[in-house]
Amino acid sequence: MTQLLPTLPAIVGSFLWAAPAPAQTTARPVALLPAPQSLTAAEGGFTLTAASGIAIPASDAGARNAADRLADLLSRSGGPKLTVRAGGTIRFERVPGIAAEGYRLTTTSSGATISASDDAGLLYGAVTLWQLARPARSGSVIPAVTIVDAPRFRWRGLMLDSARHFQSPDFVKRLIDAMAANKLNTLHWHLVDDQGWRIEIRKYPKLTDVSAWRLPATAPGAPPLPRTGGFYTQGQIREIVAYASKRGITIVPEIEMPGHALSAIRAYPQLGMGVPLPKGVESDWGVFPWLYNTDETTFAFLQDVLDEVIPLFPSRYIHVGGDEAVKDQWKASPKIQAQMTSLGITSEDKLQSWFVQRIGRYLAAHDRRLIGWDEILDGGITPDATVMSWRGIDGAVAAAKAGHDAILSPAPILYLNHRQGVTAAEGTGRGELITLAQVYDFDPAPASIPAEQQRHILGLQGNLWTEHVRTEAGAAEAMFPRAAAIAELGWSPAGRRDFGDFVRRLAPQMTRLSTLGIDASPAIFRPVATLSPEGNQGRITLSGQPGLPLRYTIDGTPPGPGAAIYSAPLTVPVPTRLRVASMLDGVALPGAIDLNVTAAALRHRDDTQLKLCTQGIALRLIDDAPAKGPRAAFLTDIANPCWIYQAAPMDGVRSIAIDVGQIPFNFQIGHDVDKIRFRAPATPAGEVEVRDGCNGPHIATLPLGPAARNPAVTRLTAALKPMTGAHDLCITYTAKGVNPLWAISAVQLVTKP
Repeated sequence: MTQLLPTLPAIVGSFLWAAPAPAQTTARPVALLPAPQSLTAAEGGFTLTAASGIAIPASDAGARNAADRLADLLSRSGGPKLTVRAGGTIRFERVPGIAAEGYRLTTTSSGATISASDDAGLLYGAVTLWQLARPARSGSVIPAVTIVDAPRFRWRGLMLDSARHFQSPDFVKRLIDAMAANKLNTLHWHLVDDQGWRIEIRKYPKLTDVSAWRLPATAPGAPPLPRTGGFYTQGQIREIVAYASKRGITIVPEIEMPGHALSAIRAYPQLGMGVPLPKGVESDWGVFPWLYNTDETTFAFLQDVLDEVIPLFPSRYIHVGGDEAVKDQWKASPKIQAQMTSLGITSEDKLQSWFVQRIGRYLAAHDRRLIGWDEILDGGITPDATVMSWRGIDGAVAAAKAGHDAILSPAPILYLNHRQGVTAAEGTGRGELITLAQVYDFDPAPASIPAEQQRHILGLQGNLWTEHVRTEAGAAEAMFPRAAAIAELGWSPAGRRDFGDFVRRLAPQMTRLSTLGIDASPAIFRPVATLSPEGNQGRITLSGQPGLPLRYTIDGTPPGPGAAIYSAPLTVPVPTRLRVASMLDGVALPGAIDLNVTAAALRHRDDTQLKLCTQGIALRLIDDAPAKGPRAAFLTDIANPCWIYQAAPMDGVRSIAIDVGQIPFNFQIGHDVDKIRFRAPATPAGEVEVRDGCNGPHIATLPLGPAARNPAVTRLTAALKPMTGAHDLCITYTAKGVNPLWAISAVQLVTKP
């Protein structure tokens, strides 16, 4: 399969006027995202040219910043280059009494006026005006509208995990631009975890000299991969924080404790419990058992770290993690147990509470507030602590009922490391599907929180964990466009949600993000094709996520408004070139597909088209080879590697070819690893086994010996006895242990001898 991707700038003009407005309109509607509180459109408008100019109040730094941001956005998206001057067509003004972050925007034939009480409101008014601008030959056309707008929640966030995979400062800035374009206002920056320490701490240079780097894990015998990692200097952090501030975004740093501490212990072993670190353990994924100890010297270290972190981040909040602290090492330590007795602490959970409360008091003494994941509720927390609820919404409910502020960030619905599409074009991450529609359907004000306690819900946040997101392009696609849905949930009035309307407004927003250097995933628009043989022809079933019409051609031409509309499964001759696109207002959307329907393609399934036998720990993982260039990806359940080719068409099939790859088992899953069992191998490297149904007869064995000598993908083949009809082929493998993991890239049924 190859991808046919219409350029986003080519489609934006077609949608900008087409989307229904989120409120009352009297003329051509506009496509704004997030949807404003109220919008009234009128006839007319004006054309913005380089001569238009922007007027701001004298000596108003906030208005000047908003004007600069507007000029930059317009210029970067192909609009005119504006300057600040007296008598400008666009006017910024301060008006008391407008809600925090709110604004009023009025555009007429004579220009535009943006009114706000605070700097953030001026910025958001500028963002809305930029979204209104439609490129034209003579400049940018601005429709006549009146908008009154303000956010629903004050915390509208994204979390970027830079600890597992490092992103460049340039990428972080591009992400900030994309956030501002969606009126998101908080970047939670996960800078410290077991796999990496990403922030320069001058008093403790080994934190970055040692723990900012690692060798990625590889399967046994595979060539080593180059060292990976990096860190942000304090100068770079100051620059990024200032960059974010000018765009209305607060950066909240996270310094994990008492768990997820392996990177610090790796650099300074005296901070841990004295349990040795296995070589290369920093390249594993999962939940690690290494915790900070509770010595005074360790608290001195953490306070020293915070002393350098606090001046870099003006944020009121400092995030201290507090999640997934496996306490086995504390339980096994006589020293810790004696300390608990002397302090009158009766459980390890309460010891963690004591630990976190001590850090909270230190932050309070430095005019900062502690925020942590919902585990900080276990054992009790300080009254001013804020809870970020990730284990569902229960943590937020408990926090609000106890009088604590809370942010909703529940897994899996707001975890952006989950797949958002079902095709092989999607990236790697958690195997469970979390679609854009599911995110948009999330309720950030659940009825389980009484109305009088809803005030404690500060807002919501989407999290991108990057264990399996290796590249910056992958991170951008994982976050967007689902982050745009989160932005609308956090900004727009609750009663205005309409997913169909949101999808129509999303297409031009994706174009805007592309001009800012963030290319969103087209998964929402990508058609899904299922192929199977039907006699000597091919049967194709098409589907798509948003319910938009699918148009297709079989003559090699790109689908357009005159192409056939898909309404029922197709039967086509073999071979045929099938091209399919989701359509909106007569324009093909990104993610169109271009398929060669051949006899082989009708009997082929890639990893995403095979069914996993179980969903224990389902992941889509990247291959560990080659070191440079594209790598295969594999969808597997690492707790039970087993795949099913459902309804495999076996008429005329003479052999089976399976593409396999080996990947390292670098997962910290505790005692659950002992539950992963394999049949004993008959050969040293093991064998792939194929059965007619998972409890049915054995029909093929493919020795893994050739693949064991190849770190990349290897095709294995085996003859099959004649079969007729459709069969569920169950594919497993034999092995002596979990490392390496074998995974399937594709299965091909072969009809020719």
